[in-house]
Amino acid sequence: MRWLDKISFTTLILISLTLGLAPFMPEPHLWEKLKMLANGTLSRPIDIFDLFLHGTAPVLLALKAILTLKRST
Repeated sequence: MRWLDKISFTTLILISLTLGLAPFMPEPHLWEKLKMLANGTLSRPIDIFDLFLHGTAPVLLALKAILTLKRST
């Protein structure tokens, strides 16, 4: 996980906000894809790729935060 340590929190936050919430109107893709996943309608390959693309940065941010908190205790 050394590669994750090299990425700053600022970078991950900016990427999470821009890519995770893009497009901002009418509804962020990540939110739309998560709703599709919850409803069981996430089946097309492009939708699965879209969920992966828009969800990677927030997942990395959460992982970095968890690892940082674990190390500080």
